[in-house]
Amino acid sequence: MGRQKLILGVVIGAVVGGLATLTDKETRNYAKTKLDEAKSGATYVLQNPAEAVQNVRNTVDQLNHSITNGAESTINALEQVEGTLDKFVNKKEVKVVN
Repeated sequence: MGRQKLILGVVIGAVVGGLATLTDKETRNYAKTKLDEAKSGATYVLQNPAEAVQNVRNTVDQLNHSITNGAESTINALEQVEGTLDKFVNKKEVKVVN
């Protein structure tokens, strides 16, 4: 019961806060512009679902490629650091043995 009251209070607070900010003309114009953009975007997706799916697939592929490249670069950097540390540690061991 407490959880429901908390969520309801947060939602009511957000709605009241949003309505209060709409008293400013610039904010209303911004909100109207963003709603118009969302409407046109939704209309485009509904009229061209195959293209929308293809765009999502391309975006996911690019993200996957970026993550893979980043991981490979990180692994390469770590290997270089490991090699440098090994050289440093081996020099110390050689000096101690002498």
